[in-house]
Amino acid sequence: MLAKRLNHIEPFHVMEIASHARALEAQGRDIIHMEIGEPDFPTPQPVIDAAQTMLASGQIYYTSALGIRPLREAISGHYKRIHGLDIAPERIIVTAGGSAALLLTCALIVNRDDEILLTDPSYPCNRHFVRVMEGVPRTIAVGPQERYQFTADLIDRAWTAKTKGVLVASPSNPTGTSVREGELKRIVDCVASHNGVLMSDETYSGLNYGRKPETVLSHTNDAFSVNSFSKYFNMTGWRLGWLVAPERHVRDLEKLAQNLYISPAALSQHAALACFTHAGYAIAEARRAEFEARRNYFASALTQIGFKIPLLPDGGFFVYADVSAFTNNSEAFASDILDRTGVAFAPGIDFGEFRSLEHVRMAYAVSLPKLEDGIRRLTQNL
Repeated sequence: MLAKRLNHIEPFHVMEIASHARALEAQGRDIIHMEIGEPDFPTPQPVIDAAQTMLASGQIYYTSALGIRPLREAISGHYKRIHGLDIAPERIIVTAGGSAALLLTCALIVNRDDEILLTDPSYPCNRHFVRVMEGVPRTIAVGPQERYQFTADLIDRAWTAKTKGVLVASPSNPTGTSVREGELKRIVDCVASHNGVLMSDETYSGLNYGRKPETVLSHTNDAFSVNSFSKYFNMTGWRLGWLVAPERHVRDLEKLAQNLYISPAALSQHAALACFTHAGYAIAEARRAEFEARRNYFASALTQIGFKIPLLPDGGFFVYADVSAFTNNSEAFASDILDRTGVAFAPGIDFGEFRSLEHVRMAYAVSLPKLEDGIRRLTQNL
């Protein structure tokens, strides 16, 4: 008999699109992959060089469950450089990907039937992390008027006696939008007024366009801030992230990490030190600029052929497009377009229920020539 929690874990539909796309590629079809949220850039050379040096040393052993001290110190320096914040390395926990950081946080705070507020649309794995801990993910519909993001007023109205906390994601997957400027502090104060827990998913921080990166840590020391080396630093396959937690919770989070996965990968940690060098930042910023150029082209081009994009994404590498001019079933639409054009993207049903059949998520994490080719194919087939 399987655990009942599995009844609440839904399949990730984009993976089915990805599998179908790979099958078409195996038949010789040319596929433009806009379905997966993964940068197309290779791992930066300084990271590879650092990994090769470490690998040649043979010193690849377990590390502290909290991560190696030099990397925790480097991440602390990153907050000073980017945000002007003094975040003690003792508060920083290096994790086996950003997902592990969220899992650790949910394991720490979520009891059975505790309610965690999330936006709809939002990244599906986040609500499943809550479910795995037998909590209740309660999604709140948000649209363009809220920038597809929480506001303090929305949270205040949604709060019930069962609510334990809130998970904010800014910039967001799938919408690529950030919490309105000035609103994050109001959210911090709102959650504190309810004696709740605030989790901030900052996985796409650094990939910001037209505004500076913002972290919840600028407004409070009591929130849990999750980040990753996958997006801004282009290290998806290295499975490395980090969590900044209130200092009083670090020991308990360490115990959880020790038991759940022992430690993050030693090789990945030593390689990631190169991200925080002058060369590492230069590469990350050059790639950020390229993502911004892709966004500017792609969002405009999609609008010209009938997709509705009420808000220009200001972060990440996603466009959450309204396809109601073409369909009322985004899943069937995504499958049909893939078969007819070789352009792969994710149906909105992965990300919630609010108007999900009228939306698709498209990742501009491919080269500009491929985006242009994708637009040509769509123009000829819509």
